[in-house]
Parts: sequence; structure tokens; C-alpha cells
Amino acid sequence: MEKVTLKTLGRMKREGVKIASLTAYDAGFARLLDEAGVDVILVGDSLGMVLQGGETTLKVTMSDMIYHTRLVKQGCRRALIVSDMPFMSYATPAQALGNAARLVSEGGAEVVKLEGGAVVADVISHLDRHGIAVCAHLGLTPQSIHKFGGYHVQGREQETAERIISDAKRLEKAGASMLVLECVPFALAGEVTRQLGIPVIGIGAGAACDGQVLVLYDVLGISARQPGFSKNFLASCGSIRTAVETYVAEVRSGSFPAEEHQYH
Repeated sequence: MEKVTLKTLGRMKREGVKIASLTAYDAGFARLLDEAGVDVILVGDSLGMVLQGGETTLKVTMSDMIYHTRLVKQGCRRALIVSDMPFMSYATPAQALGNAARLVSEGGAEVVKLEGGAVVADVISHLDRHGIAVCAHLGLTPQSIHKFGGYHVQGREQETAERIISDAKRLEKAGASMLVLECVPFALAGEVTRQLGIPVIGIGAGAACDGQVLVLYDVLGISARQPGFSKNFLASCGSIRTAVETYVAEVRSGSFPAEEHQYH
């Protein structure tokens, strides 16, 4: 099958073909997801919770991310590999460039993902100028969990919603190649998706986004806590592979996320 690139995702957005993304942290699951038709594999710092057993993502290190990205690269042939920049690894443009370069050269990441609004625009511009593709992340940003005071839906108030739209435009202008939008009302996510030219991937952001991403362990029903926006696909399938293929099919058709998986 043809290799998925950022150009592929841009074409899918223009043509209205939904993008299916899942997390993976090792070669075995990466291979399974790749063969099942997943378009984007996210090596998420969520590994700090689902693999390492932490309460947050904040203890994940650059070494962790490079190691797990390298494993995923070994199992992946078709999907685009996006890898998270861990907490405080991109506080300045220079620091971000050094760490992102390691994720790409040592880990094999094709896109690096970082969290934050307009405050990270200069970092994104710096990476973009040096040829490193960036995925931005708005809404609920888990690395700011202590600031938010918990895992709460973002953008329900008009001021916050307007800021998310403004930040999204600013980050696209700065050079972001794609955007993850997490835990925001579906109407707001739809507006962001319409106003941006880059692909918008939702997680708990409703069906109007250009695509969806979930944590693999949630899809398989083996996470310690099952988020309300997620779905246990393994419960109704006979195998992990079938569960992943069903997830991809439901994202493509628009049947996932359903009403019960989105916020108002």
C-alpha cells in the first residue's frame, strides 16, 4: 500500500475521507495497526499512563519517547509516524529543535507533536524553518493537567472557545502541518476544522473533525480508566486485529464517534 504522508492527509481532508489514527508504543502493535489500515500512528506520551502506570504524562522523558518511537518505526511501513515531545522538552525554540531532531534522527518520527496555544508558535516556526514537521495540540492538553485542575472539557465558555479558534489559526500560520483537538464541544471542533486548511484530528472532539485518534489501550478496553469519548471495540470483535479494522471502518464511515462519544 502507498506510504501515508502529510500530502496524503491533506488530500484526504480536501476529499472528505476521514483519517484514522491510533497510538502504538512497540513494533508488534505498530505492525498490526499498519496492516489494519490505520493512517497515522501516534507514539503518545500517554505511554506514561498506559505502559508505565503513572497518574499523568509528566514523567515521560525524551529517552522514553525516542526508544518507543524507534520500536514503532521497526513495525511500521505505511502509516505516518507522529511522536510526542514530552513535558518541558520544547520550552525554547533551541531546546525544541535539539529534542525534535533526536526524535526524527534517532527515533524515526516523521512528525513531532507538541502541546499549547499561541505561546508555542515561535517554537513551531523554528522547527518548520529547519524542516521538521509539527503537529499542534489544543483543547485539553494533558501536560498542563495541573493548571487545568483535572481532565475537563475545554472551550465551553465563549472566551475559551474563541481563544482555541484564534490559537488554531495562529499555529497553522506558524507552520503546523496538522492539529490534534482534544476534549472540546463538537460544534467548536467543527468550526476549527472548517476554518483550518490543515487536517484536524479529534479525540473527544466529535465527528466533524477530519479524523479521529484514540489510545489503543482504550480501544481494546484494557486501560485503567475508560474515557467517555472512547469505545471498547474489542468487546464486540473476535480479535485485536478485527477490533482495529472495525475502528478504522467506523471512523471512515463517520459512525464513530457517535453522539455518546462527544461533548456539547
